[in-house]
Amino acid sequence: MALLDIDAGRLTARLVLERPGAVEDGQGGAATGFVELARVWALVEPRSFAEEEKGPGLVATVTHHVTVRARGDLVAGQRFRKGARVFDILAVRDPDETGRFQLALCREVTG
Repeated sequence: MALLDIDAGRLTARLVLERPGAVEDGQGGAATGFVELARVWALVEPRSFAEEEKGPGLVATVTHHVTVRARGDLVAGQRFRKGARVFDILAVRDPDETGRFQLALCREVTG
């Protein structure tokens, strides 16, 4: 099996990896939200785009492949954040089975 040509120098996007967890609600309790797990360098590559009409306007869904250095704690159900942009992680795999990198299939909803 040939190794994929993954260049760590292409990991130029700084993302925040978040996991679901309890966050303070400001009234002494907690609500389910997302908490920061780590900050990672990544390569973000758009894969597909779809639009649908919801409510008063269009909502766009974009899927991305997000490549990061391998981590033991990256799983579906987490998300990456870059400013106001949110990338929900749908699935994670090792793209060349070497344990060096992980590729996450992510969904970004805008609109």
